[in-house]
Amino acid sequence: MMVSNKSSFMRLLVWQWKSVGIFFVLSGLVYLNWRYTMVPHIKLPTLPVSVIGAAIGIFVSFRTNSCYDRWWEGRKLWGRMINSSRHFCTQVLTYVDGGMDPKGPNELQRTIVRRHIAYVHTLRCLLRKQSPVQDEHVRAFLSPKELEAVAIESNATHALLHLQQRDLSKATDDQRLDGLRLQSLDRTIAAFLDIQGGCERIKKTPFPRGYEFIAKRLIMGFAILMPFALLDDLGWLAIPITVLICLGFELISEAGRVLEDPFTMFWNGLPLSAISRGIERNLRQRLGEDASDLPPALTPDEKGILM
Repeated sequence: MMVSNKSSFMRLLVWQWKSVGIFFVLSGLVYLNWRYTMVPHIKLPTLPVSVIGAAIGIFVSFRTNSCYDRWWEGRKLWGRMINSSRHFCTQVLTYVDGGMDPKGPNELQRTIVRRHIAYVHTLRCLLRKQSPVQDEHVRAFLSPKELEAVAIESNATHALLHLQQRDLSKATDDQRLDGLRLQSLDRTIAAFLDIQGGCERIKKTPFPRGYEFIAKRLIMGFAILMPFALLDDLGWLAIPITVLICLGFELISEAGRVLEDPFTMFWNGLPLSAISRGIERNLRQRLGEDASDLPPALTPDEKGILM
């Protein structure tokens, strides 16, 4: 996610160079026909063209706003993941075996908390279409047996939550965890499933492709119509004005396209690596690890992008 404004107009032109070229060619052809041929050209009044432009602006803005809602929902889901993870860690360390020993968490408490750290990193990998079993952060917090079991699962994150529930239920059977406290932990695990399901819904449900198709065709058509309304008054200046206005529409539409999936590795994607690292740091401190032994918090790179 870009967290600092280090972009420039030239970078926007480079990003959308194909669209700029198409708008330039379309408006340029209209100008050449008007300037150098004897073919009668059509002069359009500015009012209808302005109305069409306003309608296109509303259409592409609606798509962008809808895509931003998806992006913001993804951020809210991961905000819940942060809070729920902290709460789950505290529950495990204070509920299981009557609370944490002054000497530090016992093996079961440590296993459950470390497995949850692996769960967060695994969800990050799956949303970014990366292999969890190849991720160094996942491998660091799972035993070889757990890693082998996760590798063959159709839903690795669900498998990890299943292991959590199994261990907590066994702790209750062994009278190491009170039944009422198990119910509280069960609700927290259900919250993780809700968060995971919301992320999967966003990831696996693309925005209707008809919106993008219609938006692009309308912008192209507008790039042809607009010079007919401007040439008599502005001459060759109609070309850059047409390019600039159509580029504005295209950038609004493209902003929606890149916001559609908030879990990509593109510059607009949510900083899942930074969020996962933050959760890992918080939970490892609760396990008693020294701050100097924790991995550093991720910061934006030289381009102002936080991954």
